Amino acid sequence: MSSILSKRYTNYQEPQKVKAQNLYPFFRNIQSGQDAEVIVEGKKVLMFGSNSYLGLTVHPKIKEAAIEAVKKYGSSLSGSRYMNGTSDLHTELESRLAKFLNKEAVALYSTGFQVNIGILPTVAGKGDYLFLDRLNHASIFEGAKLSAAQSVIYRHNNMESLESKLSKVPIDAFKFIVVDGIFSMEGNIVKLPEIIALAKKYNAAVMTDCAHAIGVIGENGRGTPNHFGLTDEVDIIGGTLSKSFASLGGFCASDADTINYLKHHSKSMIFAASITPASIASALAALDIMETDDSYRLRLWDNTHYTLKVMKELGFDTGASETPIVPIFVRNDLKAYKLTRMLFDRGVFVNPVVSPGVSPEDSLIRFSIMSSHTHEQIDRAAEILYKAAKEIDLFETA
Repeated sequence: MSSILSKRYTNYQEPQKVKAQNLYPFFRNIQSGQDAEVIVEGKKVLMFGSNSYLGLTVHPKIKEAAIEAVKKYGSSLSGSRYMNGTSDLHTELESRLAKFLNKEAVALYSTGFQVNIGILPTVAGKGDYLFLDRLNHASIFEGAKLSAAQSVIYRHNNMESLESKLSKVPIDAFKFIVVDGIFSMEGNIVKLPEIIALAKKYNAAVMTDCAHAIGVIGENGRGTPNHFGLTDEVDIIGGTLSKSFASLGGFCASDADTINYLKHHSKSMIFAASITPASIASALAALDIMETDDSYRLRLWDNTHYTLKVMKELGFDTGASETPIVPIFVRNDLKAYKLTRMLFDRGVFVNPVVSPGVSPEDSLIRFSIMSSHTHEQIDRAAEILYKAAKEIDLFETA
């Protein structure tokens, strides 16, 4: 049976074309926990495609916390935070995150994506200006689309470009600079000190989305503002619970007045179902570990430095990466698909990043490091990657 929608989308055949070549790499069915090794399609593979940077998703304390929360609160709160969906677990996590991030208050959202689509249109409206790094996360751009403010895009981590854009805006206009703390595909850290200096010069507010920075940089993983000693200078710190916190949800931290306003005006909080008790309890347990045991983060950095060294010695282009997100630039969509498939067939799970997510000349393999990886596993994956890359002539055409 055809419909208006099926007729509208019948010509969209890109996934089918990739599937026809047996190269489709998305929606793979993982049959085990997100650990250094996982079971996919019935076989064990090394996992180098996860955002579980601290490797806590299978930690026994976190699993036990989730189980106990379900026993006490059930599986869901069946409502929004604004109405019946706030439990004592939610308020405890907000209070503890505020202390952890050294901000006055925190507001929890149901996902990290909802943080950005909730904050940007609430904070910035008609006559205001949003300044966005070209390589910010997609959720920031979606939030900007929902805002009546004018979006101004500047070149990636390029302060001359940012200042040029800032200088063209009326000095008395509200200006809001929104950036990733660690860029999710490139793996480099935002130039926050320079951004703060420009924000002061041009009277702008600043938000850092620390989704990939919390748990990774800063004291005990407190994120990019802490890493640079600039927490007091950053107006809003956004983040997610789905990565280092080994859970699901999002948060923003700011001064008490701003959080109060967001809690009563941000639509993606008010009209969205609350984070489940199991997820909140998991995040609280992860926070316990992050606050008291920095060994996970230190192992993550040992693995990161080791991986970057190995990849560069093998001749891979890792761009400007300086974090556990290690891009292997392929710069060709088809080769990125082929390389992903070859790696999976040989026991390594990675994620391809291709157009339209990036331009075809920027396509890459996103090689993600976890604390739970061993050097031996990194060596094995790197060897498999190197042999496969040579087979598709990556180095000759890079």
